[in-house]
Amino acid sequence: MTDHNEALRSAKARMGALAKAAPDTFDGFARVAKAATKPGQFSAAHKELIATAISVVEGCEDCILYHVDGARRHGAEEAALIEALEVAIEMGGGPAVMYAGKALEAFRQG
Repeated sequence: MTDHNEALRSAKARMGALAKAAPDTFDGFARVAKAATKPGQFSAAHKELIATAISVVEGCEDCILYHVDGARRHGAEEAALIEALEVAIEMGGGPAVMYAGKALEAFRQG
């Protein structure tokens, strides 16, 4: 089993290094991310679940870890994650099944 907590720490460290190397670009991206995840019609947890589903379809393992962590921190329940993963599987097919399994494992490990 993958140590998802360690993988998340590594991903965050890589993001931190990039932020230092390209501060203007990263600051712009951080503002976009903050605006996109601000609660509105959807809660912050729901927005993180949407981001998790997109990450699954895109096949970005670091994104999956990051957004699963965000969803959990904002109070998302496993049942809600599973529903988001079901939509990701619908949209992403077989490869999404594999990444959805990784997302569920990361949620349960956290």
